[in-house]
Formats: sequence, structure tokens, C-alpha cells
Amino acid sequence: MSDTPVSVTDQGAIRRITVNRPDKLNALNAATLDALLAAFEAAAGDPAVRVVVLTGAGPKAFVAGADIAEISALSAVEGRDFSLRGQRLMRRIETLPKPVIAMINGFALGGGLELAMACHLRIASDNAKVGQPEINLGLIPGFGGSQRLLRLAGRAATLELCLLGAPITAERAYQLGIVNKVVAADALEAETTQWAEQLAQAAPLALRGNLDVIHVGGECAIEEGLQYESAQFGLMFSTEDMREGTRAFLERRKPQFAGR
Repeated sequence: MSDTPVSVTDQGAIRRITVNRPDKLNALNAATLDALLAAFEAAAGDPAVRVVVLTGAGPKAFVAGADIAEISALSAVEGRDFSLRGQRLMRRIETLPKPVIAMINGFALGGGLELAMACHLRIASDNAKVGQPEINLGLIPGFGGSQRLLRLAGRAATLELCLLGAPITAERAYQLGIVNKVVAADALEAETTQWAEQLAQAAPLALRGNLDVIHVGGECAIEEGLQYESAQFGLMFSTEDMREGTRAFLERRKPQFAGR
């Protein structure tokens, strides 16, 4: 087992967070959940970071699920606490003010799919498999899988994945709206990097504004969401980035956004 369950590297404004337990197919135990939460908190607070890429170490798995060896002996109270621990992480990722791309390089099952669904964008290799197989263990999803899958793929697909517990291909996941794009395994790195670089060059405050209004809009009535969007749209006019973006458009040049 690796001594470091999560590794962090930077390439310019792009931070890569890697679940680093390849010998366990990157299974999520308590220590890994805590390390991931700390890594995302650090990314949120670092002004040099504009985009985060999340992936798993090794050739087989993004994250193959929770660490069954650790959770198998939990009591009911301990099981609830483990669920809440995972949900805190997923919620932190979901509400991060910077885009998070899940680079799904293999199995994303159970907690792994829940982790991917908490990210803002998901790119999968064509040999990836995703699913919510908890029912095969006498369990249900515990890190928000039933709720995020319902919002991404709808009721019928959520019932299928959660009740039957069988994994589906990356292509089927794309058809259901669970992932944004499927590419050949040998193109996954380049495609993810291209998306991340494009996001890193975009206006940071506008990125944050988009993430904010879409998140709020997904959890409230449409009239409330529309009012919130208008308020945030207006705030963009107080930013230097908005002035730079519109000026660059009129001058037919590439904008240089400063995040102010």
C-alpha cells in the first residue's frame, strides 16, 4: 500500500489530484477521504490554481469503490459517520469555486462513481466501467450516489444502476448523461489536458459565477434561480475581467484575464 493515499502535482494553473492506492484499485478508506478533502481545500484556497483534474493511479481504476476491508465491520452508527465523511468530501468538490474535471481512467464503481459525479466535468476512457454495485454487498450508495445519479441520468437509469448493481460501459454512461465525453484510452490524458488548459485561460470570476449559478439553480425553483442569475450577471460588470473580455472582443485580440 502506498504511504501517500493522495498525490498532488501542479502544471501551471492546473492542479492534479490523484488517488494513489493502485494496489487497492484506489479504494476509498477513511484516510483517503480525509486526504482528498485536505487536497481540495488547499486547491480552493490557492490563487495560483484555476482548474483541478482528479484521477486515479495505475492502469485499472479511477476509484473502484469504498475499501470493503475497512467498512465491513462498522456498526450502524459508524456506517452513518463514514457516509457523512464521504458526503462532506463530495459536497466540497461539488461546491469548489474552480472547475474540477474527473479523468476516469478505469473502474469508477460505488464511491468512485460518486466521486466522479461530484466533479463538474467527466471525461472517460472507452474501456472504463461505471456503476453503483452496493446492493451486491447488502448496501445502498452512501456518498450521494442515489441523489447525484438521479439528477444526472434520471429516475429510470438510477433505479437500474442501484437495483441491479451491474456496471455499464463508458459509452452507455455517456448516452445517459453521466459522463461528458468518451475517448480512446491513449487519448484520455491529452483530451483532459486540453479541456483543463482551456478552462485555465478562461476568466476565473466568470468560471466561478457559472459554477455558482448552475449549482444554485439545480437546487431551487426556477424563478429563484433566474433572479439569482440576474444578480450574479450584474456583478460581473464590476470586474476588470469583464472589461478586458469585452474590450478584447471589440479589438479582435485574445483577452488576458487576471481574475479581478
